[in-house]
Amino acid sequence: MGKLVGFFVLSSSLLFAQSNTGELRLRVTDTSGLAVKTSIQIVSEANQYRRVLSTDDQGVLTLLHLPYGVYQVEIKEPGFAEVSQSVDVHSSIPTEYPVELKVAAPSESLTVSAANTLIDPDQAGSVNRVGSDSIQNRVSSIPGRSIQDLVNSQPGWLYEGNAVLHPRGSEYQTQFVVDGIPLTDNRSPSFGPQIEADDVQSMNIYTAGIPAEYGRKMGGVVEINTLQDSQPGFHGKVVLSGGSFESAGAFAQGQYTWGKNTFVASSSGGMTSHYLNPVVVQNYTNRGTLGDFSTNYQRDLTPKDRLTLSLRHELSRYELPNEQVQQAAGQLQTADNLETMGIVSCQHTFSPNMLADLKGMVRDNANDFYSNTKSTPIEILQHNRFREGYFKSSITISHKRHEIKAGVESDNLFPHENFNYNITDPTQFDSNTPLTFTFMAHRPDLEQAGYVQDLIRLTNWTVSAGVRWDHYQFILNRQALEPRLAISRFFPSANVIIHFSYDRVFQTPSFENLLLSSATAATTLNPISLQLPVAPSEGNYYEAGLAKVFFNKIRLDANYFRRAVNNFADDDQINNTTIRFPIAFRKTIIYGAEAKLDWPVWKKFSGFLSYSYELGNAFNPVTGGLFLGNDTLIPSTGFFPVSQDQRNTVRGRLRYQVAPRLWVAGGLQFDSGLPFEFQCDPSLTLDQCVAGEVPTYGQQVVDRINFTRGRIYPTFQVSASAGADLYKSGRLDMRFQVDGTNLTNVVDVIDFGGLFSGNAIGPSRSVAMRLTTNF
Repeated sequence: MGKLVGFFVLSSSLLFAQSNTGELRLRVTDTSGLAVKTSIQIVSEANQYRRVLSTDDQGVLTLLHLPYGVYQVEIKEPGFAEVSQSVDVHSSIPTEYPVELKVAAPSESLTVSAANTLIDPDQAGSVNRVGSDSIQNRVSSIPGRSIQDLVNSQPGWLYEGNAVLHPRGSEYQTQFVVDGIPLTDNRSPSFGPQIEADDVQSMNIYTAGIPAEYGRKMGGVVEINTLQDSQPGFHGKVVLSGGSFESAGAFAQGQYTWGKNTFVASSSGGMTSHYLNPVVVQNYTNRGTLGDFSTNYQRDLTPKDRLTLSLRHELSRYELPNEQVQQAAGQLQTADNLETMGIVSCQHTFSPNMLADLKGMVRDNANDFYSNTKSTPIEILQHNRFREGYFKSSITISHKRHEIKAGVESDNLFPHENFNYNITDPTQFDSNTPLTFTFMAHRPDLEQAGYVQDLIRLTNWTVSAGVRWDHYQFILNRQALEPRLAISRFFPSANVIIHFSYDRVFQTPSFENLLLSSATAATTLNPISLQLPVAPSEGNYYEAGLAKVFFNKIRLDANYFRRAVNNFADDDQINNTTIRFPIAFRKTIIYGAEAKLDWPVWKKFSGFLSYSYELGNAFNPVTGGLFLGNDTLIPSTGFFPVSQDQRNTVRGRLRYQVAPRLWVAGGLQFDSGLPFEFQCDPSLTLDQCVAGEVPTYGQQVVDRINFTRGRIYPTFQVSASAGADLYKSGRLDMRFQVDGTNLTNVVDVIDFGGLFSGNAIGPSRSVAMRLTTNF
């Protein structure tokens, strides 16, 4: 770690960075120019942003990390005329916006007609926003899944395995960008601890029209903003939660602002007996505990310079669910993950038209897997860790109709692998398979990138054009150029945006256990083996769609997409463990359509309804990975549905405001079922093969499988919620919420054991409660 810190110090003077959000600086004065201390409501319905904040003694309010869009600024100060003005935020360069309050004549108010903030006429491509409203009123989650559940509610995303997110058919190609820092490793509960949703202010989610500054993991990009707007004095939040599966959690956050300084600290902890998705309905050995601690310090050094320092430590410890036979044998497999991350950011505004920003990050991540001596058919021990030093720089120049961004980034990853096994039931393996095996290795993964992009606004046209260069050097040495284009046309009379995007993608392989699967020692595990280097995926993403507002209250987004990718990334896991190895197939073609209706507030109703149709096929042969024994018998020709080939997915939620302090809501979820691969002994009938699965998974699971079609039967789940404001004043408010999920109590089989996937069953009927106190 010392070398990483030293490298950062030497490099920091050369690097700058930025993110895809803007900054709004409001200054409120009266007609004589004197500062006015007042409360301001800022609303953007498209971004799900609704905040009431106060100016300081100088009448200044600075709003940070605002997603691009149209915002409505409203001020109702006694003695002054009411003000309602719209502000466009479409640049990472701070927007200075003065507001002058006029003295109100009797029964007079000054009101500028409100803009429709449900649509952004300057948005070049499609992007899903999850704002503070959705985060605050979300359905409660099992500890460790709150962020994933919010993302999974968006069209085009679905769960597979242990709450692993899959965007538009991609496998392990999701990156989370936390406060401008991309994290490209697996962030599902079975691989890494999560950031608690209560610690998040907003999220932007891309599956197309992805800015050129993002690369390497391109299935989907989730921008997470945890930084808060500064408010004078001390403010905070405490959240207590609990419910079914012996789940309990707590979150606390405090913010103190003095002068030009802001300090924020937060901490969370949780536990549950349903941490991962079990493999049988009995939910054997599935306890988990997790925690998170973070601090953030921000100081405006000068009106043009800002320094931000962040530190975050996360941990999770959990058990691996057992099958029936494993539970009877007394198996206990456990795992843990610890991560410490530090971020430094420096921002300098050269002029109203030029901004530079620097970000650097160092982190240490350790992932352990343990098995007791009663584990069957194999006892596994794994101690993997990596250290990372990441640096990013860019400069933004605004000139007339153009906003040009150019930058470079360097990601230096140092993975260490330590894998051991001991076979406890030799009858389950080839007779030539070694009974014990040990592997240790380490090697640097060095990746560099550069990009330039231009956002062009031409009356009702908006064009985002860019190109990115990536260099990958780990097992293989590869580089690529990736042009990106998004273009839209706004029709004001119809309140419609039509858009098209093209993304050329270069996706680096998952580095988890890549050293082992690439080592010659691994081929000694079986006399029959196939070992191919896993090359980066390269392909083309296309999307065409529209956004339309009806009655100024309802927004419809509809998109058609197509993805064609060579060296399609997938993974192969050991039984139902969380240990996986990257593999790749020759190519994949995935296409589909998505639609979403949003109504933020219509009379007393609010909610959304989304639908996704997806069809995807992967084409043989395999082009990368380690395959042993029977796994080498994969056909060299033909194709098969990708494991995320769920044809129909529906998500919906409707909320009704019963009274000013009381609301109720209902939700639905429909999944038409994922495909699976089932191999039946040719000497047996299909019914005999199916009966043979009952002792392993149980009758309830087997009844949910359509063995003839090779798909899981559809599931339909219903949820219900209610919430109340228990107490509300100028300094303190308390809210209580209760949620019931899977009220239909369907056996939600997500995955059924196949060649490259384990078994996974979603949560049964459950109830959760959450008490939130803001002060």
